[in-house]
Amino acid sequence: MPDGQQPRGKGQGIGMDATGPDDGCTASTDLAFYEALPVSSSILGLGDASAYRPLPADWVVGVADIVRSTDAVSSGGYKRVNTVAAAVIAAVANGLHGREFPFVFGGDGAGFALPAAHAETGRAALASVAGWAQSAFDLSLRVAMVPVATIRNNGHDVQIARFAPSPDVSYAMFAGGGLAWAERRMKAGAFRIVPEDGATARPDLAGLSCRFSQIPARKDLILSVVLLPRPEASTEAFADLARDILELGVEEGHDGNPVPPEGPELHWPPAGLPIEAEVRKAMTGLPLWASRLSVGLRTLLSHLSFVTGTRVGAFDPARYRSELARNSDFRKFDDGLRMTLDCTAAVADRIEARLRDARAAGLARTGTHRQAAALMTCFVPSASRSDHVHFVDGAAGGYAAAAAMATADMAGSTAGHVR
Repeated sequence: MPDGQQPRGKGQGIGMDATGPDDGCTASTDLAFYEALPVSSSILGLGDASAYRPLPADWVVGVADIVRSTDAVSSGGYKRVNTVAAAVIAAVANGLHGREFPFVFGGDGAGFALPAAHAETGRAALASVAGWAQSAFDLSLRVAMVPVATIRNNGHDVQIARFAPSPDVSYAMFAGGGLAWAERRMKAGAFRIVPEDGATARPDLAGLSCRFSQIPARKDLILSVVLLPRPEASTEAFADLARDILELGVEEGHDGNPVPPEGPELHWPPAGLPIEAEVRKAMTGLPLWASRLSVGLRTLLSHLSFVTGTRVGAFDPARYRSELARNSDFRKFDDGLRMTLDCTAAVADRIEARLRDARAAGLARTGTHRQAAALMTCFVPSASRSDHVHFVDGAAGGYAAAAAMATADMAGSTAGHVR
């Protein structure tokens, strides 16, 4: 495959174009490549390699990962971890002024891709969020950018597809192993970006919200699933396995979405008020006490609008709540399959049994984590529009805990076996 320049990037997408590029390996510095990709409304077919297109050769990928993220679970700070991961996406999206780009939320990290023309936007966002995360939450965020050409020269690829869980949003799906390779190289110290000084870091986090409380399981439990292909597994066999797991997650017409159709329960003051105050402080430079007061008043008005059903300008609380569930990202392909499911214990048992079989057959590395509730972190570019996106994770470690099991599985440790 041809070499290219060294862009950097990140991702999100919501438009619904019907045409696709002829050759993703040709050089392109335009986000129109992503905007023109066909959109699938069914996730079942996205385990198939034919659904993906390679990124243009001059693009870059950006990766971010929180160090020792599972430690935050014991201290009750996993919501902060999710917020920092989502902040990476928000900062890049705001830097692009609404342009669509491919991104993925990983619970304790994030990934994205950008063309060369927007590489500096991605780099600046990563450095700024990393500095802010350290200052606001004492969380160490590793960040890096890797050229797609370098990834290909090392035997991997970055391929993307678009999945639309609703008519209003689409999410990028990643395949090819390149994003995972970039993260491994980052953890080894390569391609690292130096964080900004936390005292002066001011990432643009407009639209980032973390005010919803934990979402209790409506069935028995919230199951986090991480499923990663082994190098020796064929793409066809892994696609069949992913389809099996997706289908096992559907029970009596319920697709496993942890977000209730009517939206999560509402409380005031919101559980995420202290976290959202740090977000507000980053955007405005106000003292923390003033940011807390501002967020408290803003969330009170929002709460009253939701409770009474009163429209505020173009904002319709009933419409917004009905869109929350269908706009959420509880299932995704990210060089493998990740899911956060609200399911019965019987469904969880069946999924874990299938994963045990796949591991024994040498098809995949696997991890699961059971917990009582889910978390939701929101990115709302405009409350009056329907293209708000919602990142879902398990409340007690979620993807971070499941990924730790999968990593241990790769090392041959019994600690990584599915329970």
